[in-house]
Amino acid sequence: MLRIRWCATHIIKATTTNKKDDALVAFAKEKGLKVYRGSEEDVLDRFYRTAVEYGVEHIVRVTPDCPILDPDIMDRVISKYLEGTYDYVSNTITPTYPDGYDTEVFPFSALERAWREAKLYSEREHVTSYLYKHPDLFRLYNVKKEGEDLSWMRFTVDTPRDFEFVSEVFEKLSPVHGIFHMDDILRFLKENPELLDINKGISRNEGYQISLLKDRKT
Repeated sequence: MLRIRWCATHIIKATTTNKKDDALVAFAKEKGLKVYRGSEEDVLDRFYRTAVEYGVEHIVRVTPDCPILDPDIMDRVISKYLEGTYDYVSNTITPTYPDGYDTEVFPFSALERAWREAKLYSEREHVTSYLYKHPDLFRLYNVKKEGEDLSWMRFTVDTPRDFEFVSEVFEKLSPVHGIFHMDDILRFLKENPELLDINKGISRNEGYQISLLKDRKT
């Protein structure tokens, strides 16, 4: 199976032109990463122009609010895409993994079509929503977790409570495992179930729901 090491040599940070992101750009360049700066609200345009700038043919999209991504889960999504059957492969169309392991893979051709045709605010802010909303135009595949559905768990960072939870995980697991995986976290939480209460009850994809409300106002 393809390892995430293969992707790590092709990381591009697509951030905004907002001055507050200067620190992110400086950090990325210090680490030798490629950077593109574009629109803050039209994230689809930013992604499209990033791909054009660097001649990208295939995109693996992950977001910075998912700081504990599991390379094995990413491998599953990427490997399914590499079979060559689908235009969009992700583990988020019908979520079964904890929130925070979101991985999407698609070709530049699909991104370009979305960039040309997407009109709604939500479709411009959330890069791939035009793709998965149109199974009539794109061949979609959802990678499901084997066994128990854990989509109710939050390993993402969208709120201060999320940050507190993830900080606890990092503090305890990073010194032991270095790069840790979902199973490492699940074992840790089984021994410390009270930590799940830290960010319990926060709805998944609240940002997207807010964007949909903006669609109705335009």
